[in-house]
Amino acid sequence: MNSTSLQDGRRSSCGPRPVTPVGILAEKLLSLTDSLDAGSVIDSQSMSELRQAMALASGLDSYVAKCTSPESAELAHLAKQTAIENWGGQFDAGQTEIPLEQEMLSGHVEGQFLKMLVAATGATKVLEIGMFTGYSALAIAQGLGRDGRVVACELDPYTAQFAQREFDRSEHGNKIQVEIGPASKTLRKLADGGEQFDFVFIDADKPGYIGYFRQLIELELLCPNALLCIDNTLLQGEPYCDETPSDNGRAVAEFNRCVANDTRVEQVLIPLRDGITMIRLVNQQVETEEPK
Repeated sequence: MNSTSLQDGRRSSCGPRPVTPVGILAEKLLSLTDSLDAGSVIDSQSMSELRQAMALASGLDSYVAKCTSPESAELAHLAKQTAIENWGGQFDAGQTEIPLEQEMLSGHVEGQFLKMLVAATGATKVLEIGMFTGYSALAIAQGLGRDGRVVACELDPYTAQFAQREFDRSEHGNKIQVEIGPASKTLRKLADGGEQFDFVFIDADKPGYIGYFRQLIELELLCPNALLCIDNTLLQGEPYCDETPSDNGRAVAEFNRCVANDTRVEQVLIPLRDGITMIRLVNQQVETEEPK
């Protein structure tokens, strides 16, 4: 983060005090940075503040996971199999078309979040763009009713086969339909077939996010009141604090700007895991009052 960003993050003495873990952490780090910039030495008080900051940062994810309903045995097995797979070796051997890594898995807390959203919204037709080994697709399927359906798009055939084996082990696996190939082509095929979805989860190639977002709207793939959830919209902080972001960081920043400037939708970015943006279409038709 550059010095300007740090200055912008400071609050005035008369401003509101931070009340969230991240806000308190930021204030402690800013205070320590100011002291060091002023030439102060690290004394016992500074070390105490630093330890408190470390506790706030290091304990957050584990505490969130502890307070979240546990994942099912099926999801735990899928996560374990994903973790022990030699993804680098599979790519080197030509088994996967793109480099993959176990960290691409959605994981326990995000999986439970998606499962709960699907159940709470009463969604029945779900589209997933970017499946990887199927953790999020299976979590979503567990939140659907018996007649619910997930269409999961995956580019890589090896990964799709990996996921299908896990689906076949689950009583919810028959709710998931895997579509292999470029997602943009799959979306056009689904639109040609008259498909519409009331819940969409996107966790795919970041440079493709804007295109997928626009296709969903312009191809009329969304049911009325459909909810979109877009993963990795904080992307390790690159969109807002990195002066030299990666290609993915720039793509996510551009996507975030695109959505924020699109008057067809409203959205909220939730700092869960690496960021999830929830989006829905808004009704732009203005109702006129009938003359009395």
